[in-house]
Amino acid sequence: MIILGIDPGIADTGWGAVEDKGGKLKCLGYGSIKTKAGLPTADRLVIIAAELKKIIKQFAPDAVAIEELFFAKNVKTAMVVGQARGVILLAVQQAALPIAEFKPTQVKQAVAAYGAAGKAQVQKMVALILGLKELPRPDDAADALAMAICGLNSLNFLAKKQGKKR
Repeated sequence: MIILGIDPGIADTGWGAVEDKGGKLKCLGYGSIKTKAGLPTADRLVIIAAELKKIIKQFAPDAVAIEELFFAKNVKTAMVVGQARGVILLAVQQAALPIAEFKPTQVKQAVAAYGAAGKAQVQKMVALILGLKELPRPDDAADALAMAICGLNSLNFLAKKQGKKR
């Protein structure tokens, strides 16, 4: 099973593809979709959607795990991240992929066993879990890989709970 983790953002949308082969997790790739600050928001959203469609085609995931939008102190930032998230959800839905949504605390709990883990701790645990030789960068890509790990762990848990083998 392959899961694509996504950490939505307007300037930087992190992505990470992780495969579960019999309980062994393997990183297939990661990175971020960057958009330039000077572009109109609509143009930035088109770039995010187009690049995400390429990533979906390249990795052919079975499902997508995406971060739930949390309420930020900066309403303007929350609004544009929400717009980016909407475009991402649309692209995933158009690809007919199942979507799992997780809160940041759930993801941190899944990879670092601590819901308030810091960025550095999450990066180190992602590298350890996936056997990476170096810390995944940028932060958004590391967060997306963590999202994918959380998604795979959740699917494995649900399958075991329902008595199914994956």
